[in-house]
Amino acid sequence: MKKVIFSFFLAMMSVAGYAQSVVGKWVTEGGESQVEIYQEGNKLNGKIVWLKKGDGQLDTHNPDKKLQSRKLVGTNILTGLTKNEDKWEGGKIYNPKNGKTYKCSIWLEGNTLKVRGYLAMFYETQTWTRK
Repeated sequence: MKKVIFSFFLAMMSVAGYAQSVVGKWVTEGGESQVEIYQEGNKLNGKIVWLKKGDGQLDTHNPDKKLQSRKLVGTNILTGLTKNEDKWEGGKIYNPKNGKTYKCSIWLEGNTLKVRGYLAMFYETQTWTRK
């Protein structure tokens, strides 16, 4: 009986650990793309891995003319986020729809990921869902 209870406890801990991780694939608000969030050292980054309009979409709004011909699939749009209690903060998010980069923080809220981009005191928050 002790083995059964211990096994159940370990199984529940592994599920709880998975639920608390922001690492993985997320569908962006509106379902236009998927972003894979991954950890490098103590930082989180995220790259586009799928686009509803197809993988041939280019980064045409990038202010760097040299980057306007690169494909958006594979492009990092989240960079440099560091853990601060229940949030990942201090990073940047790139918006390929307008070519602008904003300060960013992300956090889990239930089974969703809240992604907030900041410009001075203004911000916008999106809700992403796990793939």
